[in-house]
Amino acid sequence: MSFTELSCREFVSALSSKSPVPGGGGASAYVGAIGSALGNMVGSLTVGKKKYADVEQDIISLMDRMTEVQNELLRMVDRDAEVFEPLSKAYGLPKKTDEDKAERALIMEAALKDACSVPLEIMELCCKAIELQKEFAEKGSSLVLSDAGVGAALCRAALVGASFNVFINTKSMTDTEYASNANKRANDLLEKYVPLADEVTKYVFDKLG
Repeated sequence: MSFTELSCREFVSALSSKSPVPGGGGASAYVGAIGSALGNMVGSLTVGKKKYADVEQDIISLMDRMTEVQNELLRMVDRDAEVFEPLSKAYGLPKKTDEDKAERALIMEAALKDACSVPLEIMELCCKAIELQKEFAEKGSSLVLSDAGVGAALCRAALVGASFNVFINTKSMTDTEYASNANKRANDLLEKYVPLADEVTKYVFDKLG
């Protein structure tokens, strides 16, 4: 079942259930896709307007790039569920004997790495979206400037949300080098792109104030 084929109500209902999927990672990807779509909304309402003829080709290019990000984030909604389900099952593996424990540890470690990799991808996509949102806010129609702000705010939330899903998985890993590298990558993205998203929302606040 593809979670992206569900209605909004069905997705929210699935999210609120006791099922392990969809969870925070899928929700982050979904929110990021919605934020990206708002960037494209700004573009759609800018293209064709005489007032913005000088930036029209820039906007079209931005929309093409944002559409790729948007589609990838939607794909990540299901991908996150695919990699988390094995981890969820791994927690229930027997650990009565030393052999059980050793086998469980191997399966858990592999599942943790898979479950960590997708949120990192979601983070990277959200960072791309934030960069594009900045240009949409600066070049797009002033009539939809608020939508650019909402888009940036949602992509920021998705970025931070996905990072939690990186950190909760690396916390349980025994491969400390892998965990350290994943944490560094996540922290580097947060350090650079949370302030950039804040810069976009401040720009929008200032223009609307």
